[in-house]
Amino acid sequence: MASQAAESDASPAPAAAAAAAAPSEMSPAIQAKYDCVRSVGEECVSESELKALLVKKVGEMNSTFNLYDGFEPSGRVHIAQGAFKANNVNKCTSSGGVFIFWVADWFALMNDKMGGDLDKIKVVGQYLIEVWSAAGMDMSGGKVVFKWASEEITSNASTYWPKMLDIARRFNVTRIKKCCQIMGRLEGNLTAAQVLYPLMQCTDVFFLKADVCQLGVDQRKVNMLAREYCDAAKIKFKPVILSHHMLYGLKKGQEKMSKSDPDSAIFMEDSPEDVERKINAAYCPRTVEGAAAVAVEEEDAGKESMQLVKDDLKNPCLDYIKHIVLSPAGSSFAAGGNVYDNFAQVKVDFLEGRLSEAELKTGLIAAINLILEPVRQHFHSNAAAKELLEKVHAYKKIGTPASRSFRRLDAVACGIVSPGCHVVFAPTPTASITLQHCVDVITQLSAAPPERGRVLFLSDWSAGVISACDADAKVIASAFDVLLAALRAIAPAVMEGVLVVRQSTAILADPSNYWISVINVGRHFNLNAIQDGFDDSKPAGQVIRRMMMIADTVSLSPASMAFTPEDSFAATESRLISAYFAEGGVPLPAPIVMPCPRATIALQDVEAVHATENTEYYVMDDPKQHGKAKMKKAFCEPGNLAFCPPIAIASFFALQHGLGVVAITRTAENGGDVMYQTAAAIAADFASGALHPGDLKEFAGKTMTEVLQRITDATKDKDVANSKKTLQAFAKKQSKN
Repeated sequence: MASQAAESDASPAPAAAAAAAAPSEMSPAIQAKYDCVRSVGEECVSESELKALLVKKVGEMNSTFNLYDGFEPSGRVHIAQGAFKANNVNKCTSSGGVFIFWVADWFALMNDKMGGDLDKIKVVGQYLIEVWSAAGMDMSGGKVVFKWASEEITSNASTYWPKMLDIARRFNVTRIKKCCQIMGRLEGNLTAAQVLYPLMQCTDVFFLKADVCQLGVDQRKVNMLAREYCDAAKIKFKPVILSHHMLYGLKKGQEKMSKSDPDSAIFMEDSPEDVERKINAAYCPRTVEGAAAVAVEEEDAGKESMQLVKDDLKNPCLDYIKHIVLSPAGSSFAAGGNVYDNFAQVKVDFLEGRLSEAELKTGLIAAINLILEPVRQHFHSNAAAKELLEKVHAYKKIGTPASRSFRRLDAVACGIVSPGCHVVFAPTPTASITLQHCVDVITQLSAAPPERGRVLFLSDWSAGVISACDADAKVIASAFDVLLAALRAIAPAVMEGVLVVRQSTAILADPSNYWISVINVGRHFNLNAIQDGFDDSKPAGQVIRRMMMIADTVSLSPASMAFTPEDSFAATESRLISAYFAEGGVPLPAPIVMPCPRATIALQDVEAVHATENTEYYVMDDPKQHGKAKMKKAFCEPGNLAFCPPIAIASFFALQHGLGVVAITRTAENGGDVMYQTAAAIAADFASGALHPGDLKEFAGKTMTEVLQRITDATKDKDVANSKKTLQAFAKKQSKN
């Protein structure tokens, strides 16, 4: 079972570990670069690791290091995203960093930005890049790289998604929900898709090979999740977390800017008149008492403060001067007849009354307009940029869900399955595959009408996300290989017409549409609905698995389907699938979920906790050692038809998938030999006492020896034999844990 990594986002690494990681001395040149990069962050986790990174990569290797930030294209760009970010990026790249911007178009889709319209989201992404270019972000020489999430993830689906699934299985739902403040959502009001958001953002850190996560304080929890994942996955080098300050909103009580309130921030293409109006109206306290009673801001921003450094004053005008106007090297601020080159003196003069509020604001208006003027000119004179801005302004209903276009992996169009098929979801893979698993699958496959194509679906990626076989892809594949070999040995006639589809292969045929369909499933359902049957202490992988099962069903569009009888969540998942087909805008007929009768061949009717090696027959049992021996201990109470494994075994393996006859051999004084051609006849004689348990068990034991021998012979094939060895090695390893 995957470990549940504990939340550890409260403090940097212990001092002893930090001292071990940090270099004892830095050259003046590296120290200067470190100081420049460190000035970007309100917090650095950890400073010793950042120093070691610069010494190693910039100093010793004469190379670069990767910084990462993601931005969600969701509308106009305020000054914190624009000028503030440009300043921070320039500091980092001038110190030897390459800044990778992750254009998080898929994340915006999950968060219902721009009405969930991916085309609109892409337009906004291009607009943001134009803003940064005009704002003076130094993009020369490959210092800044923009990567679009939808394109990069799709072209690298075989590596990106398994990493996300591995992260999902290692953290429980409680831990992931704590990250959802990054989306401006409180924990009690989440869709299932919003659980995917922090999981994917954590994946981005590793996918982009980020040495430093340079995002805002509001992203801190999910960035710390990446460090926790390194502990859980035994990754040696953790990403450095450099969290920059969150600028206050211009109104009283706003701990950060709000795009839903245009007067809470200066936007990068605001007119001089807009700037003057907003700054003159801005909250600008001179004393702490005036700010102490401020209530915590916008209702959907989360309950925790966005600041790590204590600031009781919370004056947005001073905040702008410190982090926008005086942030670039060599900058100055003119106000009240004075020219300041450091923020501390501005603050002292204002607090002590030597600089009036009017003088402060007049200077700030002039400084902000000077910063914004190149951006205004760019969007006025550059035709392409102007068109982008006009489109962004036209998208007025930001965040309002629009009618969503139906997207899915079309397994029929991709040539994966035939239309109107019958799909059976194989049982969760395990190193101990039982014959009961095989009996269930064969029964489910046989339940479909003969004219309907039969599909056995192997959910390998879903198995990994719930930590089946310790999420070892090789072991999971081996378990399915052995299962298939056993199925073909037991019921060759049934399996001859069965199409086997591996989930991973199907997904990679059209990963973009598949994962968008998973996202859309998650957007449709409240998290609580998807969680029905398990609580927040369970791995987040359980949520992802359930969303994937619904998306798989939509992809396959079967006429009918069947679940593994042992799946305790089958009823819930059947209900969710039906609900999604009925309510989720799926233009396809809902599949019939077929209840399949089960032939119970477990040898004892016991709770799982009391099960022993002799409770079941396993596909890798030795025929000579276990064929008859296990049957001797099987439950077979005279006259008991409610639970009688030998009858089920005789009926399934001899009558249905054998010679069609059950031949009981016994002495003349015991009634002589008898032949049965129906299960009903066997049951009738067993109920009346005409068929003795010992004679029935003798036949069942011989039958199982033959079945196990057929399976043994089938697994001698080279590829299957290797899979069998992999499972045996895994089982041996598990027994030692």
